[in-house]
Amino acid sequence: MTPSSRNIFESLFKVQQKGSTLRKELVAGLTTFAAMSYVLVVNPSILSASGMPIEGLITVTALAACIGTLMMAAMTNYPIAMAPGMGLNAFFAFTICITREVPWDAALGIVFWNGVLFLLLSLLGVRKKIAEAIPHSLKIGVQCGIGLFIAFIGLKNAGLVVDNPATFVALGDLSDPAVLLALIGIIITIVLVAKNVTGAILISVILLTILGFFIPVGEGSLTSTPSAIFGMPDSIKNTFFAMDIMYPIEHFAQTWDLIFALLFVNMFDTIGTLIGVSRKAKLLDENGNLPKIGSAMTADAGASVVGAALGTSPVTSYVESAAGVSAGGRTGLTSVVVAGCFILALFLTPLMKVIPLMATTPALLMVGIFMMESFRQIDFDDMPSLATATVAMLAMPLTFSISEGIALGFITYVGIKMGTGKFKQVSLLTYALAVVFLLRYLLDLK
Repeated sequence: MTPSSRNIFESLFKVQQKGSTLRKELVAGLTTFAAMSYVLVVNPSILSASGMPIEGLITVTALAACIGTLMMAAMTNYPIAMAPGMGLNAFFAFTICITREVPWDAALGIVFWNGVLFLLLSLLGVRKKIAEAIPHSLKIGVQCGIGLFIAFIGLKNAGLVVDNPATFVALGDLSDPAVLLALIGIIITIVLVAKNVTGAILISVILLTILGFFIPVGEGSLTSTPSAIFGMPDSIKNTFFAMDIMYPIEHFAQTWDLIFALLFVNMFDTIGTLIGVSRKAKLLDENGNLPKIGSAMTADAGASVVGAALGTSPVTSYVESAAGVSAGGRTGLTSVVVAGCFILALFLTPLMKVIPLMATTPALLMVGIFMMESFRQIDFDDMPSLATATVAMLAMPLTFSISEGIALGFITYVGIKMGTGKFKQVSLLTYALAVVFLLRYLLDLK
């Protein structure tokens, strides 16, 4: 690389000033992409459950990840990558579209308004006050509940968990080779992650896809033969600007809680990821604050608006960025490399299309496990906190709805605090939300 090229990178990203090198940034970008590339397969499979035409969803996912990641790099110079969020996509498909029966184009309208509100809160600086007003135990319960919900979806997709009229759920048929392969894949993935293998989740998806060629299904096999290795990306004409932004306004009484829940999950997921990854990258100041968190939140919110226009669930910061940070990434150049990888991956679309749904199970389970790690932050000696987190956490997979878990969490928290005479420990915002959620149930405003 010529000195002039190095000077350009230095002026744009301050690579040397941040204690990094061009080589480290390149390796870090490749590492982050390897760690989060499973989203190219998993996100389309989840979104398609909403009724969205699956044709083009790989392209949509890659473009949303690329644009969002470049926005983060341009606005913050942080080594943080973005893509359609796990948990947020499950909320989109299973809660908004399936449970609440909202058409997928209207659901994209909800995503759009979520992004707009998130953007306004970030620009006005109100997000910090909202974050401080929500009880910590509820934040943890919601995050863990989403983790359990995602893991449950993965087990259900693989047939490891099936419905049962007597017990609601039951163990699937382990004599079925496809179900058994999913279980083996889960074990392999956990072992790889435990050994800190870069791209462990992607490796497991590829391995299960290959093994799927040897499992007969009907006249073919679990994994179908690809039409080609390389090919042009699919068109996104089915979802591009298909969002119905008027639906949430016209049906506000039925959608306000969905917008709030999406905003709630998106906001705290983003804050947690930004702080966690930035701490690992030593980007926090002496007071433990992230200097450009406002810009980072703005990029996150803006990316969700762009994602809605493209045709996907909210785009958010990815905790897998920590893998690139561990490899030495310190600047936005790492993010630019990740964005480039997502574009290049589009030309492997024919290969990604043959990946069976079962092969995504280990990825969903691992995401759930990662999200469950925060439960250790709960003080088990504090019964109100433990109860609130547990109710919110269990309600999500058991009601098959993230928004119901959030609502029950708010009601439980306020009820416990009032019952124990600790009225002053509850913020006005939390009181208001608990009352509104309770009225929604009592008046059956769904």
